[in-house]
Amino acid sequence: MLELRAITAGYDRRAPVVRDFSLAVEPGEAVGLLGPSGCGKSTVARVAALLHRPDSGTLILDGEPVRNWRHRAPRAQRTAFGVVFQQPRLSADPRLRLTDLIAEPLRATGRREEAPDRVAELASTVGLTPDLMGRRPHEVSDGQLQRACLARALVLRPRWLVCDEMTAMLDASTTAALVAVVEEYRRSTGAGLLAVGHDHALLKRWCDRTVHWEAVVDARRPMS
Repeated sequence: MLELRAITAGYDRRAPVVRDFSLAVEPGEAVGLLGPSGCGKSTVARVAALLHRPDSGTLILDGEPVRNWRHRAPRAQRTAFGVVFQQPRLSADPRLRLTDLIAEPLRATGRREEAPDRVAELASTVGLTPDLMGRRPHEVSDGQLQRACLARALVLRPRWLVCDEMTAMLDASTTAALVAVVEEYRRSTGAGLLAVGHDHALLKRWCDRTVHWEAVVDARRPMS
């Protein structure tokens, strides 16, 4: 299970973005976190994926409390997550060709020899043709780059996926294609999913259940 317990987090301890937030995702479950822009959803996503240390609260991963974040987290915990962000151009190294972008996690974890076969497999899965693989981010569209970023998120075969507004900048056909890739991956591996967004219709179709940000906040307020 992936469980956030009473998480308070932000980028200035004097003004946290998220206060006392709790959420749980079961293995194999798809949970949508629905809320307006600026409410703190992305901060929750970053905490859940071990990318941002909370000011207080506890993150439980597979029954064990997480004690370190980012590069200080044990490799087994770091590699349990695949993350796709809203803006692919901010999450992709502009110097890398798409083939190297997708292979980046394999090389970072000492599994370089797996890269050729795994990259080719995932490129086909996400709909990237061979002629695109030698291009750099500025030479492809947003949709093509987000396909590569999704492939990068899947390359280590993670047990948990965190998609933070993954489709917000995409057209309807690309959105449908990438959601289908995530769903097929979940079906074949049993991975859990936390999908963050503000599109109620998409999250309702995509997820087993949807948590409304306002409902979580209201539940914490004392009765008058």
